[in-house]
Amino acid sequence: MTGQDADPLAQFGAHRGLLFRLAYDILGSVADVEDVLQDSWLRWTEVDHAQVLDPRAYLARLVSRQALNRLRSTARTRETYPGTWLPEPLPTGGDASDRALRTDDITVAMLLVLESLSPDERAVFVLREAFGIDYDEIAVTLDRPAATVRQIAHRAREHVQARRPRFSVPADRARRVAEAFVGAALGGDVAAVTALLAPDAVQMSDGGGRASAAARPIVGRDRVARFLIGITRWPIPAPGPEFGVFNGMPGVLVRDGGAVDTVMLFEVAEVDGLDLVTAIYAVRNPDKLAHL
Repeated sequence: MTGQDADPLAQFGAHRGLLFRLAYDILGSVADVEDVLQDSWLRWTEVDHAQVLDPRAYLARLVSRQALNRLRSTARTRETYPGTWLPEPLPTGGDASDRALRTDDITVAMLLVLESLSPDERAVFVLREAFGIDYDEIAVTLDRPAATVRQIAHRAREHVQARRPRFSVPADRARRVAEAFVGAALGGDVAAVTALLAPDAVQMSDGGGRASAAARPIVGRDRVARFLIGITRWPIPAPGPEFGVFNGMPGVLVRDGGAVDTVMLFEVAEVDGLDLVTAIYAVRNPDKLAHL
């Protein structure tokens, strides 16, 4: 399809899901993604569309550049972020509005691994590994020699493989464990909560300085269990916890007065033959929940 075959708005809309996912993988922030898409749309309207032979490739390159620029500009802000930084929870699974978001490779754990890469490494890794874009095209996108891009990709791949999260269990099993875990926590059953946690379980909270949250990760099943039982409010404000799938992981959304107060995500993996919670990610920063 060329610019002579469809209007710019239709072309952009046809690929918006892919573009959103591409920018989100690079940025991990829905607010930043929306800004990137808006900037990309404005730039797209100024293009001579009759000269664009492949709108999808052109738009992917355009959004990648904008996302990388945004990532570079926000890198210092993330370094000084108050407390633990977590990506904004993104609804995925069967209820996701776009097929590009129905995937499990954008888990919080994976995004945190990507967060440890440099901006260029993260962009190259996402473009190559998640979207299969060839090195020459990435080189054009980043304005780097293809040989340099290959070196960056190799370095990023080794970094990610060394830190890649352990294999998770199928979605239905993970959901059952998460539901049992939440039920035990709400019931104040410390023994049941502890039994559902892996020995090296970790709990991470992101309040962004705007909501109460643990300043540092809490590690170890006993410490995590005591912490969660201690902070669980009873009764949960109406309408109660709402289960869903966020970032390919089972999660629970809690509202307070109609507004989203907390989204808690559960990473579940098989440990010594048992399905256990290995990590809990609680996002409480209201700026990261507004899109929900």
